[in-house]
Formats: sequence, structure tokens, C-alpha cells
Amino acid sequence: MSAQKLTPEQGEALRGIPAIEQLLSREPFLGMQENYSRDLITEALRTVIAEIRRQILNSKETVPSPDEPVYAALVRAELESLTAPALRPIVNATGTITHTNLGRSLLSVSASENLAQAAANYMNLEYDLDSGARGHRDRLTEPLLQRLTGCEASTIVNNNAAAVLLALNTLARDKEVIVSRGELIEIGGAFRIPDVMEASGAVLREVGTTNRTHLRDYENAINENTALMLKVHPSNYKVVGFASTPTMEEITELGRQHGIATMEDLGSGSLIDLTRYGLPYEPVVRERISAGVDVVTFSGDKLLGGSQAGIIVGRQDAIEKIRKNPLMRALRVGKLTIAALEATLRLYLNEKDLAEKLPMLRRYTRSAAELREVAEKLANHLRQIFGDIVQVTVEKSVAQIGSGSLPVDTLTSLAVSLHSPHISAETLAMHFRAQSTPVIGRVQEEQLRFDVRTVFDRELEWIVEAAKGVIVPLQAELEHTT
Repeated sequence: MSAQKLTPEQGEALRGIPAIEQLLSREPFLGMQENYSRDLITEALRTVIAEIRRQILNSKETVPSPDEPVYAALVRAELESLTAPALRPIVNATGTITHTNLGRSLLSVSASENLAQAAANYMNLEYDLDSGARGHRDRLTEPLLQRLTGCEASTIVNNNAAAVLLALNTLARDKEVIVSRGELIEIGGAFRIPDVMEASGAVLREVGTTNRTHLRDYENAINENTALMLKVHPSNYKVVGFASTPTMEEITELGRQHGIATMEDLGSGSLIDLTRYGLPYEPVVRERISAGVDVVTFSGDKLLGGSQAGIIVGRQDAIEKIRKNPLMRALRVGKLTIAALEATLRLYLNEKDLAEKLPMLRRYTRSAAELREVAEKLANHLRQIFGDIVQVTVEKSVAQIGSGSLPVDTLTSLAVSLHSPHISAETLAMHFRAQSTPVIGRVQEEQLRFDVRTVFDRELEWIVEAAKGVIVPLQAELEHTT
């Protein structure tokens, strides 16, 4: 391929680009070395110069080589971009409270403080302070889980998929596991029970039909190779109408009669009866332990409201086998997860004011009056900022708990809706996402909607600041089109 023929103007502009070493010896770049290493400044400068070369070569018009202050400004911007954290706060105004893509649960103040302490200090993670000998990290959370669930023993892994995988691999490798066809679920992120079972080495034995499974189906499937009867909470869907399945009590009794272990994956998992807070019923872990289930798995975040983790509770002998599985080393959690989870579990010991202390429960249970107050306050701020450019209204909304929890049930809410005849809702959404603190809403019926169920004082301030940043390009776009 022949080399690109340069115009005289392009040649002159390229010759005008100073050498990297020449720039690095000048005062603006020497001053940068107080905050950045010379190697990082050099890398940023190479990136800037490469982009300037590209613009000169690709432009049909004359692109002059920048002067030194412009190079310095461009390099500073590149350094800030290189060193800025990729993970940053955003405003979740989507109406999905426990949003998987946005980090799921928010931690309580006590959990956040415990997490910071663990991050900054040595901790007694596997050290017994009484004996001075090596301890076990499960001992930090096990007494709490015993009190809260009634289990004999427990262990923690990095998420609930890992909990299911590890339990199946330990209890049923190369053996059959009986599961109802109606519970062979797939949830977000391609977590499919049949695939997890195959990866665990267990052999799937389907029984019943999609909508109806009887206890006799389980009993007829039992043979000399049966190791486990597994029940899976649907999590992200619900079968209604002509549907039935045996209760966990019936399955555990059948297991006792035949000497076969039982396991239930509760998915989200709840430590309390949510109906006390006006929320729909969700299976409570303690109820399953009381029913005699040998192993129960559930998430540490989602409904529980702690750090992402997979919690395995149940009989002492089953948990001890799971702890000794070589996969445990690969799936166990570190001190940061334990610190946040332990502090969250402690909140459940005293349910008084739990809705105030647990951020996710607080968001699930906000009153209609509080939502109205927040929505009107936010709407008034946005009207002052956008004027006639964007119409701002308060509309009825429907929120959901999210992350596969209570999939059919919804929560009444309010949303502040933005609509403009000149600017599409998608464009508005894009501008709000582009702010220093991105605001994520929901585009619906040609409107950008901010559901306020997850908007508190801090989020309200962030939305207002974002709107001040959004109005500038909107005004420019309107001026350009008119």
C-alpha cells in the first residue's frame, strides 16, 4: 500500500509537533511530576501526540499543531482519565430497587464502617484470639447465622451460584439429583440449573411436568444412585393457574423415609417475614431449616441486603463435607465480604428500627407521602433548570424489588417525567448518563422517567447537578437547529 501523500499544510503541521523529550523538559510537564510519575506523563503525552497526528492526517482542512499550553491541558486531561476510577457512583432512578447491573444492594452504615476497618487493618480473619492458634473464617459469621436461621453450621462462598455448585459437587458428584421440571430455571447472567448441575458433576433426574409435580413423582424416581432431592425457588418467574408442587416439608419427610439428603436453593433468601413490612411473602430461611432441609443456599445481598455472597446453612455433617471440598479454596470469600456481611447480619439480631438501618428495606417500604414529597421537590428543581425546553411532570410509577426477587409483585411509586417536543427521550437519557455523576432513568412512552423510590437527599442533589450539566448542550442543540 502506498504511503499517504501529504499536503504542504499537513507536512508543516506535522513538523510543528515538538519532540516528547523537549516537552517533558518544560515547566508545565515538570510540575506534573509532583503528582504523576514521569513514565505515566510520557505515556499520556504519546497518546495526545498520536491523536494530534491522526487529526492532521485525516482532516481535509488545515489543522495547526497546538502550542505548549494546549499540550499541557490535553496531557492533564489524559492523566485524569487514566487515573480516574472506572467504578463510580451513579443515581439509580430506574424503578428497579435491587438492580443487578447497578451493584445490587447498598450497605448499611455499620456494614460500610466494618468494611472500611477491614480494608485498612489486619483482622482476626483466621486467628483465634482466645487460643492464639489458627482459626476458621466461618466462625465469624456462623454464630450469627445459627441464631438467625436455626442452622447447625454454615459457610460462605462468593455468590449463590457458587453455593449451589459447591453443595451439589460435595453431596451428589456422579450421583443423581431429583429436581422438578418446573424448577429447572434460568436467571440473569446465564445461570441455568441444568448447566450448574452438569458442571458440579451431579446427574440431573427430572420429574413431573412444567406446571405440576407430585410427591409420588419424587418417590418413583428414587433408586440406588439417588444422592439428593433438590428444590429450587423460581426467583425470577412464577407459574400460576393449574400448577402445584410438593411442599418442602413433604420432600424432607420423603427424604428421611428413604435416607436421602434434601437441599433447597432459596435464591434471594430472606431472614425475616417481609409481610410485617407490608411486602409480599417470601420464604424465610429459618422456616426451611425447621422443616428439616439438610442444606439451604441463598444470597448475601438481594433481599438480605449485605455484600455479594453465597450462604450455605444446614446440618453440621453436610456443612463439614462442603468445607473440606477442594473447590472451597477457590470459592471462599475474603475479609472484606465477611466484614460487610457480618455487620449486616448483626442488624437482624434486633429487628427494631431495621427498616431505618437497612438501606434496601428502607427503599422497599417508603410511604406514599414521602414519595410524593420527594417527587414534587425534584420536579420543582428540574422545572427551574429546564424552563420551556423540557416539560417536567410527576406521574404514577411501578417499582420492583429486582434481582429476581418477588418477580410478579410490584411496588407503587412515583416518577418525575421529562418530555420535550424538540429532544428525544433517548437523547435526554444519554446526556444524563454523560454527567460526572451519571443518572440512570427509564425511557418509557417517549419520556425519560426518574422513579423516586430510590431517590433520597443525596441522589436528589446529584440529579439536580446533572440537570445543570444537561441543559447546556440542550440549549446549544436547539440553537443549532433553529
